[in-house]
Amino acid sequence: MTINILFIHPNFPAQFWHLSQALAQMGNRVMYLTKQTNGNKIAGVQIALYKAKREVTKNQHPWLKPVEEAIVDGESVASALLQLRDKVHFKPDVIVAHTGWGSTLFCKDVFPEVPVVGYFEWYYNAYGGDAAFFPNESVSLDDAMRIRTRDTFHLLNLASCDVHFTPTEWQRKQFPKKWQEDMKVIHEGVDTEFCRPHPGRKLILSPRGERKETLDLSKCEEIVTYVSRGLEPYRGYPQFMSAVALLTKRRPNLHVVIVGADKSCYGTPPAKDKTWRQFMDEKVKYDKKRVHFVGHLLRPEYQMVLQASTVHVYFTRPFILSWSCLEAMSFGCALVGSKTPPVEEVIEDGKNGLLANFRSPQHLAMRVEELLDDPELRKRLGKAARETVLERYDARQCVKKQIDMIFEALP
Repeated sequence: MTINILFIHPNFPAQFWHLSQALAQMGNRVMYLTKQTNGNKIAGVQIALYKAKREVTKNQHPWLKPVEEAIVDGESVASALLQLRDKVHFKPDVIVAHTGWGSTLFCKDVFPEVPVVGYFEWYYNAYGGDAAFFPNESVSLDDAMRIRTRDTFHLLNLASCDVHFTPTEWQRKQFPKKWQEDMKVIHEGVDTEFCRPHPGRKLILSPRGERKETLDLSKCEEIVTYVSRGLEPYRGYPQFMSAVALLTKRRPNLHVVIVGADKSCYGTPPAKDKTWRQFMDEKVKYDKKRVHFVGHLLRPEYQMVLQASTVHVYFTRPFILSWSCLEAMSFGCALVGSKTPPVEEVIEDGKNGLLANFRSPQHLAMRVEELLDDPELRKRLGKAARETVLERYDARQCVKKQIDMIFEALP
């Protein structure tokens, strides 16, 4: 049985890379509706582009801005669906879409009989999640009302989608209890063939983009790595850099490689004219000759960094679990993670990694040194980390579960 499948996500291929590829390889007709591809392609997957039909109102109530942005996105997708139906003559048998931008809001108004499988990534809560995580942080009444308003379109999506799924149990628990009951937990999966260990791998990054010189760490025996899309508090960057200051002072042969853009993807910068990297450079002192900011990397470069890593650090507030955490585990990295719920779902302290207090750079530095000083412990934890991913997050297994979910949704 072959079917017409429509994926919707503002970015391509995002969370649907493995899934759309597998469904195309099965002989299904796969269409991907998106705003941008950045040049990416998947064999057998057709791409259709959409753009915003209108601009967001400038002077609306500030709490309504995310809601209006979602409505504009949903309206724009609905217009694109009409064109696919009337001009391309493509009618999906099932729609699979990320709900976080509003893309799914009006799918049922164009195709009322077509099942919609919604990928639900995050539900915002004023308490118990990413908000007010530190003791000195608090949620004002205005904050609580703003956060509750932000979930308006998430609730509409919960009501309009026929199937709901989310990548982790922690993320499922953020949704209202009545919606948790039928929400499936299926991760998009990790490419464990690409993300595989390579004992003895040497790290040499050639000049590219803003990187004007070759970074040659081939003779370094202690390399601590850190990966984040943006260098920001949500992913523990300030705590990490405070720990780096301690580590580089105590260990003269240690090098640190930091992968990610100097920007805030979540939350806000420390000041209007300053990034978190600039802020931390002023706050802590470290040997800048041994701390290497390499920006965004091509996938082969990223692979090299993680394969050459001695100890990898992944920190996050109680928020969405990053792909980089599971990929580092799949690479067999000896990993120190934050003792926060999303990380504790995948890392058990002393079994497949070590956990450190998110709020304590001193504890993070101590745990990193624990691994640096014990090669056998690194080897054991790295092996167990990869086994965890192979057992629970291998893309082939996850995609099979997702495909079963999609075909079960068909009438």
